[in-house]
Amino acid sequence: MPANWPFWVGFNVFVVLMLVLDLGVLNRRAHVIKFREALGWMALWVSLAGMFAVLVYFYGDNLVGHSLRSNRVLTLEFVTGYLVEESLSIDNLFVFLLIFRYFKVPGQFQHKVLFWGILGALIMRGVFIFAGVSLINRFHWVIYVFGGFLVIVGLRLFGESEAQVNPEKNPIVRFARKYIRLTPEYVGGKFFVTQNRLGYATPLFLVLLVVETTDIAFAVDSIPAILAITREPFIVYTSNVFAILGLRSLYFALAGMMELFHYLHYGLALILVFIGGKMLASHWLEVPITWALAVVIGVLLLSVAASIAFPAKKTA
Repeated sequence: MPANWPFWVGFNVFVVLMLVLDLGVLNRRAHVIKFREALGWMALWVSLAGMFAVLVYFYGDNLVGHSLRSNRVLTLEFVTGYLVEESLSIDNLFVFLLIFRYFKVPGQFQHKVLFWGILGALIMRGVFIFAGVSLINRFHWVIYVFGGFLVIVGLRLFGESEAQVNPEKNPIVRFARKYIRLTPEYVGGKFFVTQNRLGYATPLFLVLLVVETTDIAFAVDSIPAILAITREPFIVYTSNVFAILGLRSLYFALAGMMELFHYLHYGLALILVFIGGKMLASHWLEVPITWALAVVIGVLLLSVAASIAFPAKKTA
């Protein structure tokens, strides 16, 4: 058991309380999330992440279990990791948008799907993080495998003009449609119903399966990316969690204008190539965390500015 286990327990209790407050109290009634409400939630999650960064600055050595890094470096690692994960999540939002359009999910049920999808993502990310940290600490050469993988993914993204998704090819979806009884239409906001004394899954459950399995692919990209920033498990985990928790509000805030940021896709590809290169060169060149943070922020700002300055041409 790590020496800082009380902070692990405390942080996860905080996350559970926030999720209960979100779904059980503030969003108990299914409704369409409007832009202003989504913006408020987004501001809340960003503020909480900022307050946690301040906490790391003053008590980082205790939070991570007496690290050799200074609290200032730990704070920069948390902020950089958070920005990297949040920026990678923006690309994921395009996929969520395509999934909801494909299955024609009513707006009032999208929040529920993303809530349970993100809850599953938190569990999977935790497993991926501990596995990744353990592998790098035990076999240092794994860092070059992760680095090469990120470079390949980044270069592949340069060749894709937009995010793509094809649920029909998802093996989980094909299995569910073949072996699980499904209702032909959505039944309120329910995942399962009973009809004629038989249990049925609804199309909403099918959408949840697609979201959950898609997040596995997201984690394969994002976990090596954050491990290039820091290998402190607590910093890796908390920056990932804060980014994921703000993902739903970010989706509803940007859902109507995602097509505007058409160059952001290439910016994220450049960030992945940079981070992968950083991992590959780590034995010969140590890139200061301040430089890495500057590159991430700079690329994101340039991508957004280019998207606004040179809007995409509308096609028929």
